[in-house]
Amino acid sequence: MTIDLRRFFQVTNPSKTLAIENLEDQKYYIDFSSVRGGKIIAELKDKITFFSPDEPTCMLFTGHIGCGKSTELLRLKVELEKEGFHVVYFESSEDLEMADVDTADVLLAIARRVSQSLNLIDININPNRVSKLKQLLQGAVDILNSDLQSVKFKIPGLGDVGISSQDESNGEKFSLAFGIGEITTRIKSDVKLRQKLNQYLGPQKNQLVEAINQELLQPAIAALKTIGKKGLVVIVDNLDRVDSRAKAWGRPQQEYLFIDQSEYLTKLDCHLVYTMPLALMFSDGYGNLTQRFPEDPKVLPMVPVQLKDGSDDTTGMMLLQQMVLARAFPEVKPQERLNKITEIFDEAASLDRLCRISGGHVRDLLRLLNNWIQKQRDLPLRRQTLETLIRSRCNEMTMQISDDEWELLRQVKERKKVGGDQEYQKLIHSRLVFEYRDRHGESWFDINPIIAQATELKSK
Repeated sequence: MTIDLRRFFQVTNPSKTLAIENLEDQKYYIDFSSVRGGKIIAELKDKITFFSPDEPTCMLFTGHIGCGKSTELLRLKVELEKEGFHVVYFESSEDLEMADVDTADVLLAIARRVSQSLNLIDININPNRVSKLKQLLQGAVDILNSDLQSVKFKIPGLGDVGISSQDESNGEKFSLAFGIGEITTRIKSDVKLRQKLNQYLGPQKNQLVEAINQELLQPAIAALKTIGKKGLVVIVDNLDRVDSRAKAWGRPQQEYLFIDQSEYLTKLDCHLVYTMPLALMFSDGYGNLTQRFPEDPKVLPMVPVQLKDGSDDTTGMMLLQQMVLARAFPEVKPQERLNKITEIFDEAASLDRLCRISGGHVRDLLRLLNNWIQKQRDLPLRRQTLETLIRSRCNEMTMQISDDEWELLRQVKERKKVGGDQEYQKLIHSRLVFEYRDRHGESWFDINPIIAQATELKSK
């Protein structure tokens, strides 16, 4: 079998999220749950489908950026749909300015995405039921110095988008999703407009939640059940990318959104899954966070390449190898792929080195592999090229590390644990430190293997 190098390069794109409903992507998917401390996605699914199918739920999902959360959430979407739920999945970074997010922004994004999704399956809500939402949006548009009636409510090629209501006075159609989309598009790149909108909606967040529940979510669920659906689930991905910078009054944005404003995020009348910044797990406010959400956050850790005692995690390494080999040989059975390693790499040890140096971070592994293919442009991939890439990446990562941070990294390397202060949060956010879970679900930490050979990490 001749490997198409260009195709191999394309399917190792680290920016591409596997969509499990896609038959082609299913061939590349590897289930890491056996080495990640438990079946986390199954727990999220069971909470919705078995324990509380008819009651609203709200759960948090976190992990290092790039560790595979989006792929797992898309798998959750597929499994929930098989159970009869209507699932709305969206990447919040497409709707929000992550450096400046407020609660109303998140609520509006959810309302917009739900209304768009309902329109796609021809569910229409009673036009008279969106009066409060329309009034709030009208006020928002007025605040932004625009006239709602001047907005065109049709998207070329798609027609009307979202839940619609008929304005009896002039026969024009109001589109909830399009109206929200017009607002969010205008404010995303304009900090002054965002401030104006939040000054207007901030004091009315209770009314906004109430309007979304009464005029959108509750009638939507009722309509979904008439066509045999069991309920509505909204998965808000990429909210873990909210910037950690402080708000104008000094409160860190992540803590403001997920702790101070949690009462609004948890009050929508549907099943909700939000991704949450991993750093909040190690903040002083984590105790408050767990009190304000009904469930403790579910953490997706790294795929372990070694155990806490330093010995090899053979299962974790085997699964990472299969992830690489599946991209080259998607039609070949897993055991048979092992006989084809030298069709891609100069020796099996080179594949081992790739997996081990990634620290079990899925996107980092794919990025190294993708760069390796691009730099060499032929097969088999040679170890020497990989080592050049590793040295370059190590240099990039260590340039910004301060003396104090090196000391913290030495402590993590020795103790396999972290503290709760902001410096540790920074190390985790920067992917200098990874979290792992053992077979019993207990967490431990280690430094990113890329920087493990740095001279600064040698004991003093």
